[in-house]
Amino acid sequence: MRVFLLLLALFGGSTAPLSAAETYDLLFRKGALSGLPASLPPAAGEEGRDILVYDRIVSPLKKDESGDTDTIGLQLTSDDNAALILHRGPQMRMIGTFPASVGNPLIMYFLETAVADIAKQSGGSPFYMRNRIKEALLKDAEIVPVSVRIGDRDIAARQVTIRPFAEDKARGQMGRFAELALAVTVSQDVPGWYYSLKASVPEGSTPADIGYSNAITLTQGGNAKP
Repeated sequence: MRVFLLLLALFGGSTAPLSAAETYDLLFRKGALSGLPASLPPAAGEEGRDILVYDRIVSPLKKDESGDTDTIGLQLTSDDNAALILHRGPQMRMIGTFPASVGNPLIMYFLETAVADIAKQSGGSPFYMRNRIKEALLKDAEIVPVSVRIGDRDIAARQVTIRPFAEDKARGQMGRFAELALAVTVSQDVPGWYYSLKASVPEGSTPADIGYSNAITLTQGGNAKP
């Protein structure tokens, strides 16, 4: 799985650009999983325990198809690895295992699946899209302060939005996909750093030109110590 950089911001009261160095450091938030307990070893025949759980809702890629509604579990192992597991009803699939020291791997999964979906829906090249996203991640982002609710707490956070095709030379040929927005809400007070991650493309001018949404939101584990 390819590693993507995502512009994230934490402090400050107004929309402002971030430098490339700051965005890199904020994405690779060392210690993002620090303070979270390791998952308890599973009993024989049982699954490991997810310490963080995220809802994942993805819209259908074609009209009259069904979208996906899943959960993603994050587990920390005693050897300092972070495992992501996709749960769909009674089924489960291991997404991958990553060194916990590099931060929360959820961002990598989010961006890779969003690119794959949009390439499939649009018929465009995923390689081209990845390159444009990488470039956008090193440019100014839209940063706005927000408040998120976790349990009985209101937490100050930041929503960071990038639009990778806003100035693309091929924008005129991309139709509604030129409006792709990637929005991530982060806070040092959110266990695992990410509260929500959302990719969105608006609807087009015809009924067949459906929009796209890929939203991942923290739902369990919010009371853990970040």
